[in-house]
Amino acid sequence: MIHGKGTYKWKETNKVYDGDWKKGKRSGFGTLTHSDGKGGFTKEYSGGWKNDLRHGYGTEFYSDDKFYEGEWYAGKRSGWGRMYYEDGTIYEGEWYDDKRSGQGMLRLTNENRYEGSWKDDKKNGVGKFYYLDTGQVFEGVWKDDVPKCGVMKDFGRENAPEPTQYPIPEIKLADPEAVIADSEDQFLQDPELKLFFF
Repeated sequence: MIHGKGTYKWKETNKVYDGDWKKGKRSGFGTLTHSDGKGGFTKEYSGGWKNDLRHGYGTEFYSDDKFYEGEWYAGKRSGWGRMYYEDGTIYEGEWYDDKRSGQGMLRLTNENRYEGSWKDDKKNGVGKFYYLDTGQVFEGVWKDDVPKCGVMKDFGRENAPEPTQYPIPEIKLADPEAVIADSEDQFLQDPELKLFFF
């Protein structure tokens, strides 16, 4: 039984772990590598372990261009982390049970980005999507990656590489004073609200 620092190789998978052990289980800091098929080894994971599972802070290498660095809990991405995808997209934010969940930002290769709520690996809740290529931003509510309601407005349109042909007009009240006066009248006509009006 390995305890303390040590190295172990699994013959059936050709994987090698080098790091801390506790009573025969990977616990502490360690690095897991696997054979690259060319006589060398490729790093698979480097970071914290607990009871043979990724735990704490660590980096998982899925491929040369796809990797995750951040927090783990019981073998799953949980907590804060940053994921680099093969197409150049980057997600930075909260994870739960190996899925993007909580607050996070997804930045696309063209610099457009989404900032907001996530649940079950999808955009869910309040968020903003910045279309920096056209100079616009959508603010609203999302459900399973689909925007359900919100407002689209110009954002940095004058500096956008491909701005829209026409700007989005600003939403304004034609007569704000009249709206306020009408609201006050309705408030004063409500008998229940009059009891609280001094």
